[in-house]
Amino acid sequence: MSRRRRTIILVLCLLVIAALLWLDHSPLRRKWQASPQTGEQAKALDFEKYHAKTFTVVNIVDGDTIDIDIPDGRYERTRIRLWGIDTPETKNPKIGTMYFGPEAAEFTTKLALEKEVTVYLEEHRTRGKYGRLLAYVKLLDVKLPDVKLPDGSILNQVLLTEGFAYADLRFRHSFYHKYKQLEASARRQKKGLWQNVTRDQLPEWLQKRKPNLLLKK
Repeated sequence: MSRRRRTIILVLCLLVIAALLWLDHSPLRRKWQASPQTGEQAKALDFEKYHAKTFTVVNIVDGDTIDIDIPDGRYERTRIRLWGIDTPETKNPKIGTMYFGPEAAEFTTKLALEKEVTVYLEEHRTRGKYGRLLAYVKLLDVKLPDVKLPDGSILNQVLLTEGFAYADLRFRHSFYHKYKQLEASARRQKKGLWQNVTRDQLPEWLQKRKPNLLLKK
């Protein structure tokens, strides 16, 4: 073998070794290793990271969507969609601001913004359609002058009880029937949005699910 050929082979070997060493310390490798390979692994990671853990709410996106102070993948915060409820939209570009949307967002802000909360997940599903964490959020030591909140109130349930949210009937969860009852009670008592909402002000999915709902025309 000629000296030139040996030199070329040596250089190629050194390049391969350098590439392997770079990959071993590269963020790409760490990201690849950390990426869950299956849905079950993803759920297990979510449970380990979030379930029954306490965080601080750092942003209110909407009445039913909040951000907590822990990174989630490439994001600096984790976005939570409250399990089992739906509040009127305020930031949806296709729908615009719905009736009682700002009130729901303001109520969630009073209850949760800059407060500590404990997050609870469902075993069968931890993420929604857009990758948001699906969770029940337990409020810790929150007091409002006009609302009676027992210690350890669940934000999802408080929003339903006070008439700021609908029971989301599109997806099954552990409190499906309880949340339907909480909404029905709020409707009977004309709490929150149920005092004056009209059928055309309801979300489209709810109009289809409950065509006989007695509301103002």
